[in-house]
Amino acid sequence: MPPPSDIVKVAIEWPGAFPKLMEIDQKKPLSAIIKEVCEGWSLGNHENFALQNADSTNFYITEKNRNDIKNGSILRLTTSPSQMAGQLHERIQSSSMDAKLEALKDLANSSRDITFAQEFINLDGISLLTQMVESGTERYQKLQKIMKPCFGDLLSFTLTAFVELMDHGIVSWDTFSVAFIKKIAGYVNKSAMDMAVLQRSLAILESMVLNSQDLYQKVAQEITIGQLIPHLQGTDQDIQTYTIAVINALFLKAPEDKRQFDESSVNILDCPLTEMAHILAQKQLRSIILSNVIRSPKPINDEMAHQLYVLQVLTFNLLEDRMMTKMDPQDQAQRDIIFELRRIAFDVECEPNNSGSIEKRKSMYTRDYKKLGFINHVNPAMDFTQIPPGMLALDNMLYFARHHQDAYIRIVLENSSREDKHECPFGRSSIELTKMLCEILKVGELPSENCHDFHPMFFTHDRSFEEFFCICIQLLNKTWKEMRATSEDFNKVMQVVREQIMRALTQKPNSLDQLKSRLQNLSYTEILKIRQSERMNQEDFQSRPILELREKIQPEIMELIKQQRLNRLCDGTRFRKISSRRRQDKFWYCRLSPNHKVLHYGDLEESLQGEVTHDSLQEKLPVADIKAVVTGKDCPHMKEKGALKQNKEVQELAFSVLYESDEYLNFIAPDKHEYCVWTDGLNALLGKEMTSDFTKSDMDTLLSMEMKLRLLDLENIQIPEAPPPIPKEPSNYDFVYDCN
Repeated sequence: MPPPSDIVKVAIEWPGAFPKLMEIDQKKPLSAIIKEVCEGWSLGNHENFALQNADSTNFYITEKNRNDIKNGSILRLTTSPSQMAGQLHERIQSSSMDAKLEALKDLANSSRDITFAQEFINLDGISLLTQMVESGTERYQKLQKIMKPCFGDLLSFTLTAFVELMDHGIVSWDTFSVAFIKKIAGYVNKSAMDMAVLQRSLAILESMVLNSQDLYQKVAQEITIGQLIPHLQGTDQDIQTYTIAVINALFLKAPEDKRQFDESSVNILDCPLTEMAHILAQKQLRSIILSNVIRSPKPINDEMAHQLYVLQVLTFNLLEDRMMTKMDPQDQAQRDIIFELRRIAFDVECEPNNSGSIEKRKSMYTRDYKKLGFINHVNPAMDFTQIPPGMLALDNMLYFARHHQDAYIRIVLENSSREDKHECPFGRSSIELTKMLCEILKVGELPSENCHDFHPMFFTHDRSFEEFFCICIQLLNKTWKEMRATSEDFNKVMQVVREQIMRALTQKPNSLDQLKSRLQNLSYTEILKIRQSERMNQEDFQSRPILELREKIQPEIMELIKQQRLNRLCDGTRFRKISSRRRQDKFWYCRLSPNHKVLHYGDLEESLQGEVTHDSLQEKLPVADIKAVVTGKDCPHMKEKGALKQNKEVQELAFSVLYESDEYLNFIAPDKHEYCVWTDGLNALLGKEMTSDFTKSDMDTLLSMEMKLRLLDLENIQIPEAPPPIPKEPSNYDFVYDCN
């Protein structure tokens, strides 16, 4: 007979004693269980003791999480959280450096547990740590000369404990003094600083900026670009990552009016990080990131790739203001840009303003604006009133005309010499192309929390967007000629150009020259070949007998997809723990048992390598207890984030399992593929329909393949009952030809 569900069999350890095997009744108060354990070892004052998991986390067992204890768990009897917090609070104030160092090390480890953290914070522990940082620097500096390793460890453990405590979100970031910010910034600004201290300091600055607008102002005034550059020039990728993360955080929080200013009036090295647009446009910072990070011999890890992606997105978002600005047809300065485009293209044909009548000059302007490809020949300023792309399109056209003058003149004159219906309108093309590039690069959208999709080529030029436009406008003109397009084919040409650009970008060219080369190979003829190949692979037969066969096969294919999803759930997936305060490299794992009856899950150790076994996952959730699967903004862990624009991407990857009455197991998938696999698998377990895009794609692929196999022309072809025998090995291999 199985044991009652409220009884859990566990082992309990106590230092210096043989572990006890005992049954815990989950209906009993936790204090009564601890008292019983203490009495077994003849320990008094049971209220000073607590139970904790005897694993790498060492998290305390509380009334809230006691139901997570599973059969076979190993627990440890230890000092209660309040006692431990009081002891550590006292020990970190010890006059002995060795005792203080050991206490801070213990504090850094214990602070990961929210139960302990709450007790330590209740003792005003955060204030004590900040005071130690604020007042102890001079003392630490004296110690540094005597015992340098001890100084680094002392400060490192202090800052680590601070970061861990703050990550629980119990204390507001707005409570910190300017003196504390100055100390932390001082550690970042020092040229020779312990790496662990530097990393923690950068992490603290990033969290301060992201969580408080007031602290953003203070931090931004303390840090200059000249002080951050040496950290980017180092060889430690973690330090480089945290440095770029600080730059991204400051850039993200910078007010609009602080993103632009006069370039001639400042020295970039002394520039505070409030002026982010200017800094990120500077060749020095961009070239340092390119040479020391992107082109470093070390492979770029996921976190660095994410920070580079964020930097790329935020840099392109500087274009949003121009993209959403309509042209004012009455603004003479803006009209002068159009006059400049005309002057560069038709310089030899221009006549002085005093020659001829007004009507003649108007007629000449109208003719030239028609040659330039504007829709409104009389007043081309009206073409730039559409947003997006607004004034950004005109900026791109002027950049192309000035910096690639020969190509600009060639395109304009080449098209003006063609028949009206065959000319590629430069003005209209530039406006639509700029709009398309903004859509492709998602200009104006905030970065996703899970994306690593940065393009190295955008870090190779100070004006990468404008150069990207210049390459693409020449591609558009080339494709127009290859298609022998007319004005009626304009939208078709734009579709082909979009496909050419997207296919080239998926290859992640390292430079703009590589992009040119790859676009050169993706001619219109090549695109037609690719389309034809894809069309043949996705061929769909529409005759009645074929449709009937498809309907007959579909249930078999769906069952095959279902089994694949369940097998993937049995393999399991690693999920990232995402904090609202900052990204964390902390993970948990979940997998389905082979009999499809239980979900096993639990936290992952950072050092864990290889397969994650069921036994190593302490938590269990019976599939029979699952009531429903909810996704997106309906998930409980997304409701509080729903209003934030930057969490839109996270919402698309979020799903939760509802069990019992109001308990949830919350997930955030690492990518869209895993999201589809898990939501499909969970729905299959509940006997519901699998509706993800991934299922539809798999169904189309497998159904198409099965149809083609069944429709093979096998008439008069005898299919053997058994596979053919494997031939004997040859007596020698002299016939092998070495291609090299």
